Amino acid sequence: MATNVQYTEDNIRSLDWKEHIRMRPGMYIGKLGDGSSPDDGIYILIKEVLDNCIDEFVMGAGKTIEIKVAENQVIVRDYGRGIPLGKVVDVVSKMNTGGKYDSRAFKKSVGLNGVGTKAVNALSSSFVVESVREQQSKKAAFAFGALTEEGEVIASKARRGTKVSFVPDPEIFKNFKFRFEYIVRMIKNYVYLNPGLTIDFNGEKYVSENGLKDLLEDQVNATDLLYPIIHLRGEDIEVAITHSKTQYSEEYHSFVNGQNTTQGGTHQAAFREAYVKTIREFFGKNYDASDIRKSIIAAISIKVMEPVFESQTKTKLGSTEMGEGMPSVRAYINDFLGTQLDNLLHKNAEVAQHIQRKILQAEKERKELSGIRKLARERAKKASLHNKKLRDCRVHLGNLKKDRRLESTLFITEGDSASGSITKSRDVNTQAVFSLRGKPLNTYGMTKKIVYENEEFNLLQAALNIEDGLEDLRYNNIVIATDADVDGMHIRLLLITFFLQFFPELIKEGHLYILQTPLFRVRNKKETIYCYSETERINAIAKLKGKPEITRFKGLGEISPDEFKYFIGDDIRLDPVMIDKNTTIEQLLEFYMGKNTQNRQEFIINNLKVELDIAALDEGN
Repeated sequence: MATNVQYTEDNIRSLDWKEHIRMRPGMYIGKLGDGSSPDDGIYILIKEVLDNCIDEFVMGAGKTIEIKVAENQVIVRDYGRGIPLGKVVDVVSKMNTGGKYDSRAFKKSVGLNGVGTKAVNALSSSFVVESVREQQSKKAAFAFGALTEEGEVIASKARRGTKVSFVPDPEIFKNFKFRFEYIVRMIKNYVYLNPGLTIDFNGEKYVSENGLKDLLEDQVNATDLLYPIIHLRGEDIEVAITHSKTQYSEEYHSFVNGQNTTQGGTHQAAFREAYVKTIREFFGKNYDASDIRKSIIAAISIKVMEPVFESQTKTKLGSTEMGEGMPSVRAYINDFLGTQLDNLLHKNAEVAQHIQRKILQAEKERKELSGIRKLARERAKKASLHNKKLRDCRVHLGNLKKDRRLESTLFITEGDSASGSITKSRDVNTQAVFSLRGKPLNTYGMTKKIVYENEEFNLLQAALNIEDGLEDLRYNNIVIATDADVDGMHIRLLLITFFLQFFPELIKEGHLYILQTPLFRVRNKKETIYCYSETERINAIAKLKGKPEITRFKGLGEISPDEFKYFIGDDIRLDPVMIDKNTTIEQLLEFYMGKNTQNRQEFIINNLKVELDIAALDEGN
């Protein structure tokens, strides 16, 4: 098509480092978000600063890190060697500047590209860095990446190390709020991977003596362990393995050079393969791989030279080699498990027996379900060709880059009107809609067979692609969108019951949310305010003065698509569903769906529009 748009030298411009980061923040920190998801950008900012502190600890400098988060400000202080004073400004404001290019100093570092703290600086309304070393210190302050103050080198009696404080830019991270649960989870991973390190977060200290063994003990209630946790360590590898008595699918926690690779990668794939190979050889049986790995809960951490990740946020390892002169990642992990796990099983006959019984039980269940599963897959495949239950998004239709999948969301709705409103107002690039037909089945106490026999759950499982685990989960965020009434709360609980019963790792790994929608619209001729609580309604009336028009939304279907787009766009409010490790899944299911009908009814009535923390149910938590 012909065009009259001029293309001259005036169209060409070069962005400086901070302009590029602020214009394309997703390239550096993944999705932005408001803090309701553990992989939202505000937590990546904290991680980028912490990574530098961890590298100091790994190098033997500084055994304590202090973190303070109050309101919207984050302060991180380590007691490492401190940034060389003449480079304090450069290290946080000049791209490709850092000490990690020298492999002699940082052989197996978390971050190698010199980008992390620059991204934090550029995306913060306030950023201050101070370094102390050799009884001298230097301080520099920035706003939105621009230097506002550079102090002189002065004498100092403070302990050596680096202190960074920052406030995320509210224009980029709209309506954000730090959730301490996510920060604590990040901190725990750091101490699990670095025994001897102490991290003080707002006055509470976190430390680990047993590494990944502590991680699994923190993740799994002791009553659900099939056998004591297997814990194996090598020079550049650490592994912890157990099986759940009740969980159906596989669950993995993988790390590279201290980085939590939430999307797995070559090391996680190699572990899954090596575990199957070792078990087959130990028992001398060619067991099916899915039976061997069913209900496994494992953690693996490896250290490699100059790791290659698939994105700046380092959530998936792409490296195939451990380093120069070393074997491949696959060969290294195969050799380690083939030797160490095999030795342990020979010495622990009881553990081996537990594992074999679990395999045989899985084999029996798989064969019993094989016919049903085949029919269910065919039904789901056929339905997907002309099924209106799932309105997919472009990121899964091949029209967007794969790295946009981190932004993908599936709304689970009930009723044609609500589904229609969300479908018309959604972002078709990254937001999909799955429409339920009436209230879903109560799956409490049922077996996996029901997932394949029930059309709703079969199609939902197929849409999410979670039959064989979360490795190929199609949507990063799964959002239950129901009316703010008793029926809506009941539907939420039925869906949560389904996920708890068959896919608890979906909740454990922070993928399940409840959509908040406004209860009221308060407006006059000049302004409209949407209110999510009675308190917000009262404040809105006071702000608009006079006698504004007040509308009470009784259901999602009453909200027009033109209005709905505000509630699922940049200002979306999501409540994460979380599980308290001190409460077993069986206890949760018994409370929600057991025979305590009166207690449950009171809970539903008392907790409408209260933020849903499935474990604690703490209002405003």
